[in-house]
Amino acid sequence: MRVNGLVRGPFATLSSLRNCARLGCRSPVSASQRCASTAALQPLWSRDANWARVGEVRARRWQSGAAAAVLEQAAADPGMLAQETIIENLNPEEAARLARVRNIGIAAHIDSGKTTATERVLYYTGRINSIHEVRGKDAVGAKMDSMDLEREKGITIQSAATFCDWVKKENGKEERYHINLIDTPGHIDFTIEVERALRVLDGAVMILCAVSGVQSQTITVDRQMRRYNIPRISFVNKMDRMGANPWKAVDQINQKLRIPAAALQVPIGREDGFIGVVDLIRMKAIYNEGAKGEVIVEKDEIPADLVGLAKEKRAKLIETLADVDDEIAEIFLDEREPTVEQIKAAIRRATVSLKFTPVLMGSALADKAVQPMLDAVCDYLPNPSEVENLALDRRRQEAPVKLVSYNSLPFVGLAFKLEESNFGQLTYVRVYQGTLKKGMNVFNARSDKRVKIPKIVRMHSNEMEEVQEIGAGEICAVFGVDCASGDTFTDGTLGYTMTSMFVPEPVISLSIKPKNTKDTPNFSKAMSRFQREDPTFRVHVDPESQETIISGMGELHLDIYVERMRREYKVDCETGQPQVAYRETITSHVPFDHTLKKQTGGAGDFARVVGFMEPTGSLADNKFEQRISGGTISEKFLFACEKGFMASCIKGPLLGHKVLGTSMVINDGATHMTDSSEMAFKMATQQAFRKAFMAAKPQVLEPLMKTTITAPNEFQGNIVGLLNKRNAVINDTEIGPEDFTLYADCSLNSMFGFSTQLRAATQGKGEFSMEFSHYSPAPPQLQRELVTKYEKAQKDRNK
Repeated sequence: MRVNGLVRGPFATLSSLRNCARLGCRSPVSASQRCASTAALQPLWSRDANWARVGEVRARRWQSGAAAAVLEQAAADPGMLAQETIIENLNPEEAARLARVRNIGIAAHIDSGKTTATERVLYYTGRINSIHEVRGKDAVGAKMDSMDLEREKGITIQSAATFCDWVKKENGKEERYHINLIDTPGHIDFTIEVERALRVLDGAVMILCAVSGVQSQTITVDRQMRRYNIPRISFVNKMDRMGANPWKAVDQINQKLRIPAAALQVPIGREDGFIGVVDLIRMKAIYNEGAKGEVIVEKDEIPADLVGLAKEKRAKLIETLADVDDEIAEIFLDEREPTVEQIKAAIRRATVSLKFTPVLMGSALADKAVQPMLDAVCDYLPNPSEVENLALDRRRQEAPVKLVSYNSLPFVGLAFKLEESNFGQLTYVRVYQGTLKKGMNVFNARSDKRVKIPKIVRMHSNEMEEVQEIGAGEICAVFGVDCASGDTFTDGTLGYTMTSMFVPEPVISLSIKPKNTKDTPNFSKAMSRFQREDPTFRVHVDPESQETIISGMGELHLDIYVERMRREYKVDCETGQPQVAYRETITSHVPFDHTLKKQTGGAGDFARVVGFMEPTGSLADNKFEQRISGGTISEKFLFACEKGFMASCIKGPLLGHKVLGTSMVINDGATHMTDSSEMAFKMATQQAFRKAFMAAKPQVLEPLMKTTITAPNEFQGNIVGLLNKRNAVINDTEIGPEDFTLYADCSLNSMFGFSTQLRAATQGKGEFSMEFSHYSPAPPQLQRELVTKYEKAQKDRNK
């Protein structure tokens, strides 16, 4: 449809609206004529008519109409809607707000200094008044480690969210940036905390140790950042440590992580003599002064011994940028010198488009060069409107839809983390589109239930600050909302759902039970809460052994939950290896002739069964067969015999485990006119089964697991050695350019503790998965041990 030369439709609306707004209704024709096109587009704008001042109506209407048109195109054809179009059509006030918002996470290998760096960030931004150390030596501990366990062990167990405002000087004036920050754990056992933080963040700071460089968990964190397309800046921490070498870290980012990286700074001094950095973009020396490094001093004069190195590294930075950015490439080829603004703009473009990571350096513990890292977060990491976020429209066969970070649009948010607090369940929510207000009704896309939001808070570790509403692109927490981790919330007008985070499979299991039976209710409460909070913590009851089995990402992961149960629920637990589901079978043909004769005064019990037992030839189901001729045993008694055989197969005589691959044939027998009964024949069959089974060379079968191991090529020898110790059968190996995959059959019994040994043998880079393959005879030594153990347990029970 055309209106005064403007095209109506989902793809033309944006340009039409923009043209109309540019005209500003300034043409010399009459007011009624000049707004004909505006009137034609009126339906798009009618959603937002609550504007206060008449002078703003025209611009605001255009803006609201633009938002509606953007939403229309986001739903109709998200591939055609460029992120630049979304940014262009932002309300100027919204654009100004979002440009000053950063949602970032801090992720790294264990003990790289994430929590220490976060503590400095909070101190320099004025969120906390004093700095405390991670291990809580001063009985306080770091702000972001709020759990007692975290302070005792000096590790981060749960990711913690906070927010702060950073005042940055830009072109002589101060600009205030709002930073939502999540501090994540480093241990691979708590990898889900990193997954769910990165799922909802727009950028990240990857911290590396200046001595160790890229380590095993750094590679895992890099993989997680790539999974969610997270731009990152890299911060080489611990520059004051003995053996610090930031250039090794920069080279390793380029080689091991395969992402172009270049330093934006050169350190002034090393190890004990580290006192500041040289900013290579502006060629200025930056020093930290004051008791806690809170005073930043910039000097134009670079130390004489660093001038040559600074020029060399600046040239390297421009060269690396020329490889990833067209504008710098042109300047570089023309042999011109780019300006400070051009370099900064290029770094931002390349970082946001995931082609480059700028590297900064400093020491959080020594209070050096943390503020320039905060400036880099504001300069180079994207704001929420610059990041592409997709949802699925359930009303259109789950077609992808682009989410638009406008406050005026219908609300869409994702619950990414649950936590139990003193006031009930606390749900962390990232708002992707629209506004979340206190008292608002939202719909859970998974359960289709309507929920009212009673309270919205901003989190500051374990403290909270109540707010009335949260705009698009922000992170908050809500109380009193019953949901699961990964649920999508909408205002009910959109049928959108968002993809949840990747949840790795558990690698280790333990059997668990409370020491005292009276603690069972609390034990159940703890289990259900931990499962809701942590998708990698699984609980199930083994149908055979009736044991409660907990599974998780590692020994530390499960130890922490057992300890939390003791502290938070006052439940002492016993843990052990889960019972392996062994099986029993026979290996030879054995005849039997068994008579049951019991006289107890009155009617007795009499039954005689004759036949043989033999292996079926395959470890499949058990078989019962009757070959009675002449009716020596009646039909109803034969049915009782079959029931006796099936009952015996459920709990074998050797270990008390199920029996496999056994056949029983009854071909003769005898009955008594008054003393025979169905129960007598059932018992006679069970006794005959037991005798014949023990005479038929019984054998214990153990489950073999189809195991797949993936690790870098340099660890192939270590892994083959580990499997040989476990008598595993290696079936196949696939060798790629960097990693190899090995397929083997291993007994489940020998795989306990394998995850810890695999991590040790591969520097944490190896991964494995197991699934049941088949049953196979257990080694004779293991059979003897198991039978002896079972017999001892039976004797102890009968005492």
